Amino acid sequence: MATPEEKKYVSELIERARKAQKVIEGYDQERVDHLITAVVWNIVKPGTIEKISELAVEETKMGNYASKYAKLNTKLKGALRDMKGKKSMGIIERDEEKGLFKVAKPVGVVGGILPTTNPEATPVLKAIMAIKTRNAVVLSPHPRAKKTNTMILNIVRDVLKKYGAPEDLVIGVEEPTLGITQELMKQADLVLATGGGAMVHSAYTSGTPAYGVGVGNAVVVVDETADLKDAADKIMRSKTFDFATSCSAENSLVVQEGIYDKLVKELEAVGGYLLSAEEKASLQANMWKDGVLNNDIIAQPVEKIATVGKIALPEGKKFLMVEESQVGPEHPFSGEKLSQVVSLFKFGEFQEAIDRVNEITEYQGKGHSCGIHSTDEKRIEEYALKTYTSRIMVRQPQCLANSGAWTNGMPMTLSLGCGTWGGNISSENITWKHLLNTTWEIGRAHV
Repeated sequence: MATPEEKKYVSELIERARKAQKVIEGYDQERVDHLITAVVWNIVKPGTIEKISELAVEETKMGNYASKYAKLNTKLKGALRDMKGKKSMGIIERDEEKGLFKVAKPVGVVGGILPTTNPEATPVLKAIMAIKTRNAVVLSPHPRAKKTNTMILNIVRDVLKKYGAPEDLVIGVEEPTLGITQELMKQADLVLATGGGAMVHSAYTSGTPAYGVGVGNAVVVVDETADLKDAADKIMRSKTFDFATSCSAENSLVVQEGIYDKLVKELEAVGGYLLSAEEKASLQANMWKDGVLNNDIIAQPVEKIATVGKIALPEGKKFLMVEESQVGPEHPFSGEKLSQVVSLFKFGEFQEAIDRVNEITEYQGKGHSCGIHSTDEKRIEEYALKTYTSRIMVRQPQCLANSGAWTNGMPMTLSLGCGTWGGNISSENITWKHLLNTTWEIGRAHV
């Protein structure tokens, strides 16, 4: 519950944002697109992108510099590519035969809730999504990422000022508290919540329309038709990216029993370390405390995870593998781990793989994402038809692909809707298009 002081503080931020939004509502498409381009290029330019990446790691103590640098480059430039040439105002659809016309309009002031796991690209992405649609946005970071957020928003606001736009189109909460964040969700016109389950639940129960994300726990099937060397490389690159901060990273592999040993060898060749039964028990005892993930292992180097788990890790290893055969709270390795640890399951017939994926995601991660390494098109189609997730990556590195990549056509984002399966209103990748109100004009036969 917010204090009177917190409520007053938020109302003042919202009032400033509303004034700025009324100004940008009069901008044309060219000016809006010029602003978002300037924002992105001023964030990713040499000298700035390095400082943001360094501060994000230093402040949050999560992830690594190289991945955060890559995330800023990929996600922001990719999102800009997705927005380029797209109409976000005026008549955006015409059906002259039926006399139907669709007009795009702003939603107002967006309340953006930011996670500690992705403090570098998420605020910029939410800012350009808002500007593209002629909205204002107030961003509330996780307390462990407030310095990074302030640095980023100071750059964004300087860009807006330079090009004659109101700086208050993008406002940041500099000293975030739970009360301020909850109050922001109540007072905004729309909430974009990226973060943990409790925060997303707060967004959906705030009384304000909201887009949130569900729990991640991506499961990836590898069958006997797969290129195992290619699959292992992609799994490793995805699992180790930013030390597995992403909820989209491979949490479990469901492997055809006939090629199981071969895949394990390929995974070992790219840096995987398969734990013995004793090592698995030791890691489990230290990785969860009263059923909750130990913060000391979340998005940390594999060496630190091994130390916490009291495991003697050989040199040169990049991630840990544990063998698992059961699912549920008594078997926590079957759930989301937010760490460089992947669980290995076996299957015989392909229907067993589908059943196992559904069992795992029913426990944690329903509606989010899954993947498959296979060249059997019939199996891939069956997998898509019978699993309950919003994204299925085929022969791709999971966390590098499902939120959009240069190598696929997925919309670039850092907010992944999980549909009603995951308690969300949308099963899409959340983008600028979700920040529009639309008016249907009906009755004109011709224009």
